[in-house]
Amino acid sequence: MTLAIETRQLRKEYRGRAVVESLDLEVGRGEVFGFLGPNGAGKSTTVKMLLGLVRPTSGEVRVLGGSVNEERVRRKLGFLPEQFRFHTWMSGEEFLTFHGRLAGLSARALRDRVPEALNLVGLGGRGRDELRSYSKGMLQRVGLAQAIIHTPELVFLDEPTSALDPLGRVEVRNIIHSLKDSGVTVFLNSHLLSEVEQTCDRVAFVNQGRVLRAGRMEELLGPPRSLDLRVDALKPELLSKLRKLGKVTASGEGRARLALTAGVDPASVAEVVVGSGARLQELTPHRPDLEDLFVELIELGGDR
Repeated sequence: MTLAIETRQLRKEYRGRAVVESLDLEVGRGEVFGFLGPNGAGKSTTVKMLLGLVRPTSGEVRVLGGSVNEERVRRKLGFLPEQFRFHTWMSGEEFLTFHGRLAGLSARALRDRVPEALNLVGLGGRGRDELRSYSKGMLQRVGLAQAIIHTPELVFLDEPTSALDPLGRVEVRNIIHSLKDSGVTVFLNSHLLSEVEQTCDRVAFVNQGRVLRAGRMEELLGPPRSLDLRVDALKPELLSKLRKLGKVTASGEGRARLALTAGVDPASVAEVVVGSGARLQELTPHRPDLEDLFVELIELGGDR
């Protein structure tokens, strides 16, 4: 895997206190990576070090194969902070032109790129309006547009959907997917774990400046731990066979929940039901979600 971000033993101290401690992180090029942790876990400080805004106390950082202190690297980065300071006296077009020029784009390139970015974030036709007239959700959208105005290779998004309604969140999710499809790496920091679960390829859970767990979504969440099933009739023979696979809680009318014993293949449940002669009408697996894993890891310090 070619890496967009790599840190080794990364550490940052303030007044002798470590807010990021021995952080080892790898983010592949072209993936959407979720960076998760409670408040005070060192996430914002880590992002600032990856952007070159804060100097590490010790350790190594490589971004896009080089140092964040190199101009050629920094020009390939996009960033939407959680609390962006907008120039509210500017219009949307003026705002994006300003940030595009800061990123090194020519006036000629911006004539095409500004309307493209506005359309991409759902603000087509509003570019001449002053930012002071934008809603909070619209400001979030134009902030996202400034992060991608210069077509960066790596984009850092800090709570990009926090001010958006459900439709806006879907649109941002689609934008993130389109960025990935074009080869852009997205580093996503969000407290909306359901959004992370639907958007990210891999995630890392951090606390007290350390990575507790990192991996692909299916690896972290694991197989289903329980199943809801509905059959035409829960006969004693079928119940007896199901109890060999886990704990059964029957709820009448052919319905039951089966808490699977560790190591039991969920597919075997369907085989048992059909083999007993019952008619299987419904089988719904339930696996832990990111919220369950988040709470478990933070409470247990990463040990399971």
